[in-house]
Amino acid sequence: MGTENQVNEKLRELFVRDFGEETAERLVRGCVKRPVTLRINSLKMTAEEGRSALLKAGFSFEEAKFSDTALILHDVHEEDIRKTSLYEEGRIYLQSLSSMLPPLYLCPKEGENILDMTAAPGGKTTELAALSDGRAFITACERDRARFERLKFNIARQGAGRVTAICADALSLDDALKFDKLLLDAPCSGSGTADFTRPVHIDGEYVEKCARMQEKLLKKALNLLKRGGELVYSTCSVLKREDEDVLCSVLSGSVRLVPIRPMDGIPLLSSMEGTLRIPPTPLYEGFFLARLVKL
Repeated sequence: MGTENQVNEKLRELFVRDFGEETAERLVRGCVKRPVTLRINSLKMTAEEGRSALLKAGFSFEEAKFSDTALILHDVHEEDIRKTSLYEEGRIYLQSLSSMLPPLYLCPKEGENILDMTAAPGGKTTELAALSDGRAFITACERDRARFERLKFNIARQGAGRVTAICADALSLDDALKFDKLLLDAPCSGSGTADFTRPVHIDGEYVEKCARMQEKLLKKALNLLKRGGELVYSTCSVLKREDEDVLCSVLSGSVRLVPIRPMDGIPLLSSMEGTLRIPPTPLYEGFFLARLVKL
């Protein structure tokens, strides 16, 4: 067995542990390069205007079933999109379909104070702004300086004027701060975004390290959430140690799981009742989502 296969076998074994041999093979087959997908930025143009502009530019696409601003492009590379004025002017944003879901489930509203806890590079932050028609007050937190600069750049280019970006470790935020809603798209192993045509360096030790950090971030998130506030927890991992196990570490009498339903067209993989797990497929990245309310 080659070195690449030996590396990738470690993740495959984790899939087998959580889901059994047959499902693990299906997950491995879904760990491939996916078509280019993007989100029309409704802060700058309507979905109809975006589709018309892309057609005029010579692109072919289809809509994702869950949103008229989410598009799946045909026979195109990301670089082709990056060269367009639509991209340069922030009227569209390159984003995977699965990563568009957490802001949709958080459902931001006008006037709400919202924290995007680990925000770079800004796709979900600017989507939150767009979903609220630019009327929610959003704080975007990122601790890494280089990633923070990219976050600021994307916020400005997308025209998300009511977003305040801060370069700080979210774990260091003052608990006196309180937010109506909070998005924690936690740093993770990335098991749901792996590409098995290349070396994948994910093993049990790395997953455990990620899970411990996720538990710290989720507990901190709940400290920053107002009573009655809602929180969406998501990862781009399908492994139970980073998903259900982390979630169960905070569930108590004061924290309740709010069941979420899958949106149209989204594939499903078994998960804890009330949560959503998306398997990696040729179209969707593997993802996990849960919504919590602080009583």
